Amino acid sequence: MSTPTSERPLAVVTGASSGIGYELAVQFAAHGYDLVVAAEDAGIGTAAQTLGRDGAAQVRPVRVDLATHEGVEELAATVATTQRPVEALVLNAGRGAGGAFVGGTDLRDELEIVDLNVRSTVHLAKRLLPGMVERGRGRVLFTSSIASTMPGPFQAVYNASKSFVQSFAEALRNELKDTGVTVTALLPGPTDTEFFERAELTDTRIGQGRKDDPREVAEQGFKALMRGDQTITAGSFTNKVQTAVGKVVPDRLKAAQHRRMAEPGSGE
Repeated sequence: MSTPTSERPLAVVTGASSGIGYELAVQFAAHGYDLVVAAEDAGIGTAAQTLGRDGAAQVRPVRVDLATHEGVEELAATVATTQRPVEALVLNAGRGAGGAFVGGTDLRDELEIVDLNVRSTVHLAKRLLPGMVERGRGRVLFTSSIASTMPGPFQAVYNASKSFVQSFAEALRNELKDTGVTVTALLPGPTDTEFFERAELTDTRIGQGRKDDPREVAEQGFKALMRGDQTITAGSFTNKVQTAVGKVVPDRLKAAQHRRMAEPGSGE
């Protein structure tokens, strides 16, 4: 795969082999960006070929496990080899695991959620943000979630990880407000991706319920990023209502509601 040319701005998108990450990459390619796209699965190669099919965007795939220190370092090093300034950084990679924390999920899965959703986000931001700040320009998009606004029984670690991402994004936005680098947090609701199958949530009410189109979510996220918005609750109007109501509803009530949606077997 060719190294991205210097004639177009460069975007880096993680978790880009499918779902929201892939659709975000589509948005960048359609709006004149070259891309470095990353994911742990072989689908990232196919995604890169599709993204660069019309010959306009040059797309470089990087197959790495971002839940590992080595994977993040490899991606950062690959970006450096392009000798291109990063104009947009999309920290989208993440995963979940459904089930009771005690007796329902494996420790390995929970720690991988922390490593991917939290640790790799901090690590890659630490590697790529300094160059953006030094140049005095750039845009950063964190894929958070409406899950960040509530405790998540039966998705306890996932929701907590997204709360971290949301807080981290908002803190960085404040720190960088005078640098020329904008920070935007994208908060999708349930979206029609492979997330629910991978997280073993298909037998839950949330897993069987209505889901948003990832392309629509990505379009809304991209537009918000280009505007420099602080946050964007993407997808259905219900998501926006849930986020707004969540600001005033006590955590114990939000936890009870989440339990009804995410408890194993709740969709039967």
